[in-house]
Amino acid sequence: MFDVRTAQSYINALKLIFVIEDMPAWNPNLRSKAAIRTNDTRYFVDPSIAVAALGIGPKDLISDLRTFGFIFENLCVRDLRVYAEALNGNVYHYRDSLGLECDCVIHLRNGQYGLIEIKLGGDKLAEEGAANLLKLRAKIDTDKMSSPSFMMVLTAVGNFAYRRKDGVYVVPVTTLKN
Repeated sequence: MFDVRTAQSYINALKLIFVIEDMPAWNPNLRSKAAIRTNDTRYFVDPSIAVAALGIGPKDLISDLRTFGFIFENLCVRDLRVYAEALNGNVYHYRDSLGLECDCVIHLRNGQYGLIEIKLGGDKLAEEGAANLLKLRAKIDTDKMSSPSFMMVLTAVGNFAYRRKDGVYVVPVTTLKN
């Protein structure tokens, strides 16, 4: 039988020993009446913990792209948190009651922010990610807050980053350090 108190005590213990950490929800000013989901999203501090716990290797991940996508997202979140901290910023996520979501929102203390979708790669997934970012940008009430400083689809593959005609950047995770 599932005991909520026991599960919560395990989660708290994992937070205390820096195995998992929560990503809070971002709460922008929107033109839409959609309810913003405020539940935190939980990630491993290092995605290799999940890989080790599952006892899987590279071949297993390649043959199961859904699982690989979750592991890759966790890796990107970890990296984005490191880069955001260096800029005195935080990383959030966004989800609303109409199903619109954004994997990461980097928000700096000066009020600037960027919207990020994480995708394994390929033109189709990059297009889906960009469309999602553009939908969210259109919902933001720019009379009450600024427009995003950037919108980015963060991918696993590619040799270079580029800016699309609609202003969305497509960036391989390996180029973030540059």
